[in-house]
Formats: sequence, C-alpha cells, structure tokens
Amino acid sequence: MRFRLLLVLSAFSVAAVAAFALPLLGSTAAERTQRFVLERTADMDRFAALAQQPAGSGTLTREVQAYTELYGEGVVVVDRTGSPIVESGLRAVEPGVAAAIDAALRNQPANRPDRLGPWSTEPLLLSRPVGTGTQVGGAVVLRASPAAAATDIAASWTVVLLGALTAAIVFAAVALAVARWVLRPVAELAGGVGAVAAGRPGAHVSPHAGPPELRELAAAFNRMSDAVSTSAEQQRRLVADTSHQLRNPLAALRLRVDTLEGHVGEAGLGTYRSTIAEVDRLEALLDGLLDLASAESRATDVAAGGGSGAAADVPVVVAEQVALWAPVAARAGVRLESDGGPVAEAACSASELAQVLDVLLDNAVKYAGGGATVQVGWTVCDTVGGVTLALTVRDDGPGIATADLPLATQRFWRSSRRARGSGLGLAIAEQLVGARDGRLRLDGAAGGGLQVRVELPCVP
Repeated sequence: MRFRLLLVLSAFSVAAVAAFALPLLGSTAAERTQRFVLERTADMDRFAALAQQPAGSGTLTREVQAYTELYGEGVVVVDRTGSPIVESGLRAVEPGVAAAIDAALRNQPANRPDRLGPWSTEPLLLSRPVGTGTQVGGAVVLRASPAAAATDIAASWTVVLLGALTAAIVFAAVALAVARWVLRPVAELAGGVGAVAAGRPGAHVSPHAGPPELRELAAAFNRMSDAVSTSAEQQRRLVADTSHQLRNPLAALRLRVDTLEGHVGEAGLGTYRSTIAEVDRLEALLDGLLDLASAESRATDVAAGGGSGAAADVPVVVAEQVALWAPVAARAGVRLESDGGPVAEAACSASELAQVLDVLLDNAVKYAGGGATVQVGWTVCDTVGGVTLALTVRDDGPGIATADLPLATQRFWRSSRRARGSGLGLAIAEQLVGARDGRLRLDGAAGGGLQVRVELPCVP
C-alpha cells in the first residue's frame, strides 16, 4: 500500500512540476531567440542604410570591418547586380551565401530561426535587401553565430531545471510525509491485530496518529482488544474456578462412595462399579480442565513476551520422562524405548516440554495396547525460520483412523465412547506448542500405529 500511495503522489508531483517547467523552458528559449533575431536584424538594417550612402564615404567598410572584428561574424554587402561592395569574414561566392544574396535581391522573405536551444551552435545565414519595396539596390548577408544565445538559454534552463528539481524534492518529501502520516496508524493496527491473534492481552495502538478516520478506528480497536482480553480472561477464570470449586464436592462424593464398599449387595455391585468409574472419569476431566486453563494462561504469558529466553535441554528432559513412564509402560505390557538424538535446546521451558511429553507418552502407553512398542526420538533440521527441533513419539498400536486425525487435537474428542481419558491431553499439548511458535502433527506410522510429531524452534 505504501508503494502504491507513493507512486500516485510521485506521479502527481512529476506532472505538476512538468506542467510549469516545460512551458517555462519553451518561453525562455523563444524569448532569447526573438532577441537574437532582433539584434541581428538591427545590425543588417544599419548596414543596409549605410550601403545607400555615396560610395566614396567609406563608412560602410569601416563599420563592417569593425563589426567582424568585434563579434567575429562575417558580413557581405553587394549591389543590385550581386557584385560585392564589402566582404569581411565572408565571401559572396560561397554556395550558401550566393543563395541568400539571390533571395534578397529578389526581395524574398529571409529565413529566421524558429527557436534556438542550448545545442544551437551552427552559424546562421541572415539576409535582407538594400532599399524598400521594388527598389532593391543590393543585399546584406550576415553569418550570425548563435553561441552566445545558446549559452544564455543553457544558463536559463539550468536555473529552471534546478528550480524544478527543488520543487520535485519538496513534493517527494511532502508525499513521503503524507504517506507516513496515513500509513503509520495502519501499520500499528496491523501489528495490533497480529498481537490479538497471538493471544497477547491488552494489545493497544496509538489513537492520536493519522487522519481522524484512522484515529477513530484505532480507538475502536483498543476497545475491541480490551473486550476480547477481558472475555478471554473471564473464560479462563471460569474454567479454572469451576474446576477448582468442583473438587471439594467431588472429594466428598469420592469419600462417600468409597465408604459404601463392602456394604453393597450383589444386586448393586454393577451399579457401584459404574459409579466408581464415573467418579474416576470426572476427576480426570477436572484435572484436564485445570491443566488446560493453566496451559492457556501460560500461552498468553508467552505471547505477551514472558519467558522469551527459556530453553529446555532436550536429551535431559526426554531421558527423565522416559524413565518416569517406564514403570507405567511395563505394567501396561508396553515396551518404551528412546532412539536418542543430537544435543539440542528447545525454545521453551523444561516444564512445558515435560508436560507435552507426559501427554504424548500417556496416550501412547494407554492406547497402544499390550505387546506394543513406543519409541521416542528427536532430530534437528534447518528450516526457513531457523533451526527446528522435531520430537516424535511413535507406536505400533492400532492407531487412529485417517479421517479422525484432524479431530484428535479438539477438546473432549475421543476415538470412542469406551476410550479412557478426558479428551483434553492433545489439546493441552497443542496449546503449549503453539504458544512457542511450534506445531503438533499426527500421522499414521509406517507399519501401523500412530506418530505424533512436535516441532519447536531451537535455541541458537
């Protein structure tokens, strides 16, 4: 937009400068040409008048010779038969001179230059008859040099062009100032929209820059940003507060249900066990909601610039989490392996990376099934944005249907009603990874199963 606006303003400036510069150049050249012709015509009139005096006076010869010595321009004066009376710096027999004499003796209009320019350096032949009307008694031919007139025109054009250049520079500066005045608020608004999209709370732009319309738009954007930030914060608080407040009645419910054990008859055991399972699921759901609220709050802090210098030692975090989940995997009949990888530091905190691995290993151990193998590995690769860590958790279990892969990171989604868990784990992991400008992707593993790939920027 800046380029187009500057292009339009520059084109208008060039047109405005050309509108006064070009006519001024033309009028300057025309005025100096007219003055040149008038001066030389006056000189030839003087010589024609002297040529009509008695031949014995000698005034014409002295005047012509003095003129040639002073101005360096040749003059020829002839009588009515074309015989030279005076020749000074010019010969009557020269081809161009002879034609000019012949035209003047026939009283034909003399050629006059239309317009001189800085490039006009060739001498011009000017002529006029001696006498008036039909009484032509001779002719005067003058070879005039336009060099002085061309120099004057060049000097005048230089002044005009310098003035035009100065005006163009002033117009360009004004166009640049106008473009910045108009577009700076637009750039700030674009940055503000990006900040809101990234989850940065309270993103504001200056409401005092630019035209009145943009100032009003900036003020409206600030109000919208505050409303979005307040709404998002209220939503996070609602989830966190609701989950926290439900813990006390849920704990009381768990206590009362547990006290019923041993007092339930055979007819009610099925209902009792279903109640225990639902209480377990409700506890897991509340834990997931609290984790999700915590992940969203952490993502907001990261978007606002908090924790920008965090770094996680990938080999250390992976080794700790694999060791932590190894007993759980063994009890589930799943073999947990770490393929290892290069030394690298991910651009996130160690707790965030550990939480993401917890989610991925929990899902892999839980759903891969007995006899399956879960492998954890990572690589480092160069991308357009810099060095990227690619952390993968791959299993050879039943996997997820290809059509369901895009749904797996949605909140509360589960592959079936009988599937265990709250359906919040991958949503939490994706929230944490996205806050660090990363990406979480699910694919079918080679040979069956599921592969989860986490891409995070690396610390240089």
